[in-house]
Amino acid sequence: MKMRSCVWRFKHWSSFSKVSCSSYSAATAMVTYTKEEAPTCQKSLSSDPIKEHLHQHEEASKYDHRILGVKQELIIHHEWSPGSWFFLPHGARIYNKLMDFIRNQYRDRGYQEVMSPNVFNMDLWMQSSHAKHHKEDMFVLEIDKQEFGLKPMNCPGHCLMFKHRVRSYRELPLRFADFGVLHRNEAIASLHGLTHTRRFQQRPEKIFKDLEMWEKAENELREALDEFGKPWQLNEGDGAFYGPKIDISVSDALSRKFQCGTLQLDFQLPDSFKLEFSTEDEAKIERPVMIHRSILGSVESMFAILLEHYKGKWPFWLSPRQAILCPVSEKSQAYALQVRDQIHEEGYHVDADTTDMEIQKKVEEARLAQYNYILVVGEDEANTGQVSVQVRDNEDHSIIMSIENLLKHFKDEVAAFH
Repeated sequence: MKMRSCVWRFKHWSSFSKVSCSSYSAATAMVTYTKEEAPTCQKSLSSDPIKEHLHQHEEASKYDHRILGVKQELIIHHEWSPGSWFFLPHGARIYNKLMDFIRNQYRDRGYQEVMSPNVFNMDLWMQSSHAKHHKEDMFVLEIDKQEFGLKPMNCPGHCLMFKHRVRSYRELPLRFADFGVLHRNEAIASLHGLTHTRRFQQRPEKIFKDLEMWEKAENELREALDEFGKPWQLNEGDGAFYGPKIDISVSDALSRKFQCGTLQLDFQLPDSFKLEFSTEDEAKIERPVMIHRSILGSVESMFAILLEHYKGKWPFWLSPRQAILCPVSEKSQAYALQVRDQIHEEGYHVDADTTDMEIQKKVEEARLAQYNYILVVGEDEANTGQVSVQVRDNEDHSIIMSIENLLKHFKDEVAAFH
């Protein structure tokens, strides 16, 4: 089972089977369709559930992110680094776009981004109780006859940040966001592409806030879910030892559910690290409660989910190949490169095909590469300062546009998502 934020919930950890706590699962959809727009793969092909299951299995195999990712030159892996993936230039574009999206959401909501070390002395992990129970699932190093561990979570490091000076109630809630790289020593047999890795990045935030008791926290989580208005269910005994939590699942185009985001209340770490803040009565000291949040789960897993969900046809705002210039002949190459540079300066991922292939072949290759927009330019376009615009999934439609209008269209399409 994959971890998010500071939750340690692997199935083979029997120590958690006795934990008496609750978790809440909220179901939501990654993309919302009207009845008429629903993808055909979501419709029942037969009253026979076996045939439907086989069809979905076939579709899932066809759009496996490990195959699509390599085919689109997004990611690769190597036997010398099992459980970790290489993000090629186009894959890094998507990865960074997801990071930027979450980073902007943090800024809008008052989070402060922090950075913490990747390696800590094992004393830290003993104090947090993670090494005591889960040391075998960490990468441990011996340096100068002392044990150090690659961090499998950011939370204990954030406790040190909170504790480095006296804190006041006026600072609360204190929101930290950390994009630190995490490593966990997963069993080889459990590794599965980007959805189950040894190396990944999360966006866990830490909110330190004064709450009174576990029961109050559970009730507040219930009220929040009811106010959210989406279906949710209570999973008795499926919480973390830190406190009650909310798990969020998303569904893809094949109706498969993935657990991604999580939000949980932590009563243990603040106590383990003796975290304190002064109240309005400065003579009185109280202990905060920690809230762990990881919105996407991990960037890697969300990358894989989206790749399979969109079947390799990335939406424009997230696409690593947003547009390509296809000059009809050598005479229009200079204009094609000029337009490419103009679009590039506006921040879009754009290329130019300056090979000597026929224009029909260039367009065909661009479609196979999943470029969102194919911009054909010949002498007429060069003379008028325009482009002939074709979209990826509509071979029979093209429109002549000025560069100014094209850039406005691009901007509007990105804004429509946000």
